[in-house]
Amino acid sequence: MRKYIIMLLAALSLTACGEYQRVLKSTDNDYKLDFARRAFEQKKYVQAATVLTDIVTTFKGSAKAEESLYLLALSHYENKDYANSGAYFKTYYTRYPKGKYTELARFYSGYGYYLDSPEPQLDQSGTIKAIEELQAFLDYFPRSDKVSIAQNAIFELQDKLTLKQLQNAQLYYNLGTYMGNNYESAVIVARNAIKDYPYSKYKEDLELLILKSRYQEADQSIEEKKADRFREVIDEYYSFINNYPDSPHRDEADNIFKIASRYVAE
Repeated sequence: MRKYIIMLLAALSLTACGEYQRVLKSTDNDYKLDFARRAFEQKKYVQAATVLTDIVTTFKGSAKAEESLYLLALSHYENKDYANSGAYFKTYYTRYPKGKYTELARFYSGYGYYLDSPEPQLDQSGTIKAIEELQAFLDYFPRSDKVSIAQNAIFELQDKLTLKQLQNAQLYYNLGTYMGNNYESAVIVARNAIKDYPYSKYKEDLELLILKSRYQEADQSIEEKKADRFREVIDEYYSFINNYPDSPHRDEADNIFKIASRYVAE
């Protein structure tokens, strides 16, 4: 019985492959669209996309144009080819701003870029594109049932951009006074990140890094500048503990404050 089932499945597979080859050679666009629909339902996304690519332009201006273009974009999306899916989804919602699938096209365009967003240490142009697409989706469809998914994705993407800035600021901090005052650069990068993403989960880490950078800057200053710079450290300390009174880094911040206070008091 098992052998029979295996033989049957093999035969069906050969039949399916045979039909796919016939479809590729066919000039019947309706037949090709029907096959693409079936291939998509069977999760044969590469076959569906290949066939749809051949016919999508031929349906332009017809009732089937909208469906074929959206199905092409969705086939690439399901195949995890988010770059191509995003391009086709954008073509769809640009061509059909009030189309049957426009809401989903805008959502999947942005969500695909979100799924394809690289690690923080890599170039983040894709992450920015994902945020732009998802924000546009929210602007156009504020009552969609996918709003919370899009919002959460945006928050996550913004945190990724903030983490990249935090890593850049930390790099400046680690460089210290090598070939210049890198502590000041760390402060600038961290402040810009807080300004751009004020609700990020990395905000506390950024503010702590600012405090530490100001401390190192003051500690390594020439004598005539130390008093003023330690006063800046104290200002940063009060800002930090006011925002995070129960911070797990409170002891580190308090220690910086004690040193700064003694120096200023002198």
